[in-house]
Amino acid sequence: MLEKQLNSSAANWSVYLILCSDNSLYAGITNNLQRRFNQHCKKQGAKYFRGRDALSVVYVDDGHSRSSASKREFAIKKLNRSEKLSLIASSTNCIDKYKF
Repeated sequence: MLEKQLNSSAANWSVYLILCSDNSLYAGITNNLQRRFNQHCKKQGAKYFRGRDALSVVYVDDGHSRSSASKREFAIKKLNRSEKLSLIASSTNCIDKYKF
């Protein structure tokens, strides 16, 4: 039973994209998306938000382990803007599961 709990808690990380006030897209990972978005809105955590506002979460890819979320985030950060916009419009976007 403990093994099952460890496996289920290991897959609760999400990769996300936030649309910012300067029209940029910020990529990050978290195990609590609502809390992390609120931190970004309050300009806590990432230095990226000291010079811009977090407007909305526009992309979510969930069900990751910490390791796989980090790898996915790195891959997304390497995409150009048009590729990120395609990702937002894709069927892999799980944003509909969340309400902000």
